[in-house]
Amino acid sequence: MPRYLWANALMASVAILLSGCGGHDNDDNGPRYLSDIAVPNVTAGTNFSFDIGAVSGSRYYFTDRNNASLDQIDIPSKTFVKAIQGSGALAFTGLGPGPSSKAGPDGANPVGNLVYVGDVNSVKIVDQATATVTSKITVSTTGVRADEGCLDATHGVFMISSPEENPPFATFINTATQTVIAKVTFTDSAGAPTAGLEACRYDPNSDNFYVNVDGSTANPHGELVKLPGASIRAIPSGGTQNYTKLAGVAMYGEGNCDPTGLALGPGNDIAVGCREATTNAPLLMQIFDRSNGALLASLNAGGGDQLEYDAPTNRYYNAASRWTASGNAPTNGACSSASPCTPVLTIVDAGSRSIVTRLNTGNNAHSVAVDPATGLIFVPYSSATSPAGCPGCASNGFVNGGVSVFAAK
Repeated sequence: MPRYLWANALMASVAILLSGCGGHDNDDNGPRYLSDIAVPNVTAGTNFSFDIGAVSGSRYYFTDRNNASLDQIDIPSKTFVKAIQGSGALAFTGLGPGPSSKAGPDGANPVGNLVYVGDVNSVKIVDQATATVTSKITVSTTGVRADEGCLDATHGVFMISSPEENPPFATFINTATQTVIAKVTFTDSAGAPTAGLEACRYDPNSDNFYVNVDGSTANPHGELVKLPGASIRAIPSGGTQNYTKLAGVAMYGEGNCDPTGLALGPGNDIAVGCREATTNAPLLMQIFDRSNGALLASLNAGGGDQLEYDAPTNRYYNAASRWTASGNAPTNGACSSASPCTPVLTIVDAGSRSIVTRLNTGNNAHSVAVDPATGLIFVPYSSATSPAGCPGCASNGFVNGGVSVFAAK
């Protein structure tokens, strides 16, 4: 099938109508593929291990484990600028021989003129102006990653999760002093470590952090946890507290979700990307009222990792790397030759809470960032043959791996 896959789910029917055909038809209006950007050392056959990305000013940044770097792309020219690599104690971990939990870099969050980058045992600090790694903040010594983060810019507090720790924990950092001010552990009310931590967001209107928890005793396939910012700031400096003990904490069950991405939408909406590990379970994106946890919408629009909301278009963008032709989860939730995936960028109207379109993307394309100024969308992807599980990627034109650029409108 072509790069421009499908279009327009009407109302609540989720009937997707074929909207695009043939090649790179860049003259069309609406969401569409524009071009690809090559990444150094990523070619046909490369298993490109990348993670989270973000836009800051005229630059798009994303983490690149193959090159052990934070990669920088110039948005106006749509060109690769630099693979930002540290050295010595400031070097990113890279791939290494072990699992992804021991690899880095991972999450990336702009913080003023810096980028905070999750890595094994630490957060590395990148200066955007000089494109250099300038310092690091140690959060652990166990050899597993600090993964995804989010920023409370109002109070100057950065949260980053360490999902593979036992128990998992989140570290809170003062961005003015670049020091750890508190940690919150995630042992559930039954006394069991939670299954891990995924994306987080900070809502300045309510002064709450939100984080996706992979699973708890009460909600084995995921829960959305609300952490009041005031309760975090009340922890004695350098102290540790369990999340269930925080004043005002709330836990909202997400059903059979296995959550990944998280995005604050308009009003009180918060969107949760599900990546179900249950074979043949519907791949869902769920929208909740973040003030009380009420489920507002459940769409067959999941299977992704990073999920972003763009205010100018009032749309969500889900990098659905594990989408399938049936809209149901592949075997055990993983793409393979025997249980292939058909990765797409799913676009959802945040006002009507309905699917707008799906655009074909490349292999394992699980990361997405939207530039609100230009409406450009950036989606890294791996080569068509590695990892296995995307037999249609080459015929869709996504062969070598790199970064695809789409137009939001």
